[in-house]
Amino acid sequence: MRRENSSCGQGAACGGFSVASYNIHKYVGIDGIFDPERVARVIKELKAEIIGLQEIDSLFYNEENRADLISEKSGLEMVLGPTKRNRRGHFGNALLTSCPVKEVRRIDLSVFGRQPRGALDVDLLVKGETIRVIVAHLGLGLRERRKQIRRLLDIFCSERDKMEIMLGDFNEWVPLGNPLCRVHNFFGKPPTLRTFPSFMPFLPLDRIWVRPFESLVCVSTHKSRLSRVASDHLPVKAVVVTENGRLQAEDEGRKRQCC
Repeated sequence: MRRENSSCGQGAACGGFSVASYNIHKYVGIDGIFDPERVARVIKELKAEIIGLQEIDSLFYNEENRADLISEKSGLEMVLGPTKRNRRGHFGNALLTSCPVKEVRRIDLSVFGRQPRGALDVDLLVKGETIRVIVAHLGLGLRERRKQIRRLLDIFCSERDKMEIMLGDFNEWVPLGNPLCRVHNFFGKPPTLRTFPSFMPFLPLDRIWVRPFESLVCVSTHKSRLSRVASDHLPVKAVVVTENGRLQAEDEGRKRQCC
């Protein structure tokens, strides 16, 4: 598995697919400008089949439904995972995908006394295989994140019957007592990439895990002129190969060695 500072390239090049995570900061860039169109262009740049979004507003803060615009401009189906609601709309996570959606579940990660938090749990049909994708946005408190990590890991089966991907903004920057150690023990430890703040990143807040770990081909941050200004986070992107694709590649490798 490779760690790269630039784009991993498109997943199809290795017989796989690409996933990404992007905290879009309510469509507000580091220049203070509210610009959903700019966010949509960054999403288009990613060229990913599966994209988890955090801080997406759907009539909660603004009177126009910008979530629909993001889906329309990207050409991807959107699944919403609200964490806050009011009479007009909601705010929270979302999943954009070009893959058929099989099942959707929503997980409440809220901790008493803290802001509402949640995760979106979706089964997708990817290249003939059912793949589970969880999009999460954890809280700012260390104890809060510990509880949220426990809840997330509890929902995974001990016996894996499908590929599992967990991605999102995990707000983790504390080196000691890091709750992500439990996640690494479960999924394997991918490269740690700095994503925040976008103009000069030094905190690795945004993550992608894949199980089985061998299916994770490479991970990178998406750095472009637009992505450095459109949000306060950089997108993180990974190329993943399905289990069938990985086994086929291993078989072809053995055949080449025999020749």
